[in-house]
Amino acid sequence: MLVSTRRLLLDAQKGKYAVPAFNVHNMETIQTVVEAAVELRSPIIVAATPGTMKYAGPEFFIKLVEICANKYDIPIAMHLDHHESYDEIVNAIQLGTKSAMIDASHFDFEENIRRVKEVVDYAHRFDVTVEGELGVLGGQEDDLVRDDKDSKYTNPAQAKEYVERTGIDSLAVAIGTAHGVYKEEPKLDFERLAEIRAVVDVPLVLHGASGVPADQVKKAIELGITKVNIATELKMPFAEKLREVLVNKPNESDPRKYFGPAKEVMKKVAMEKILMCGSNGKA
Repeated sequence: MLVSTRRLLLDAQKGKYAVPAFNVHNMETIQTVVEAAVELRSPIIVAATPGTMKYAGPEFFIKLVEICANKYDIPIAMHLDHHESYDEIVNAIQLGTKSAMIDASHFDFEENIRRVKEVVDYAHRFDVTVEGELGVLGGQEDDLVRDDKDSKYTNPAQAKEYVERTGIDSLAVAIGTAHGVYKEEPKLDFERLAEIRAVVDVPLVLHGASGVPADQVKKAIELGITKVNIATELKMPFAEKLREVLVNKPNESDPRKYFGPAKEVMKKVAMEKILMCGSNGKA
């Protein structure tokens, strides 16, 4: 059965590793990241943005992840990533989702708290874990685009108050990452991360980890990050291999023949990220 992220992230916090959260979009990509986790005996978070839910249909997407959770003997969580609609989150919870992120980070501090607490109050009635975000990441996530100049780092003092007043189970922090493809190598603010960790007890989440050098991600994990979100680095090799196969074999019409190689390259990346997070062997 599907699990919440509560135990997954608390175990990671205690064991000083992180659980990868892979953003995927359809049956093939769900299968790919789950198979990578099964092979490496890693817990896994399968994440879906609002756009993915709209594309696949929440009933279909959640059921596909649930089938994987019932089939394999590793912890698998289905997580809503960067959802903003209270009604959509409630609907997904009613369909079986056990973990949700309510993203109100682009609102002012008080409105962010109000919106997040509303979701927490509902979700906790069903033992569903909730992730909130304080600070704003630049770049593009799903259909939401934020200019880099609008990015804002997480304030450690505010983080403590935010966690206490919302009752969230995990906190996504802005420490120098961005969504999408980086224009230059990111430099994470480890001092800020350490300050946040010192005043906040809940597990911390790193968004925008695609393209961040592995050594920086590992250091962030050492300093308290327990969930690492990966999206772009999965999609790009999948799409590149798919294009390559179709260009070289323009008459190929069997989806198994062109999706197969794309799944293989994505699986390789997923396994690399699991090893980077140190969650292998933790299932």
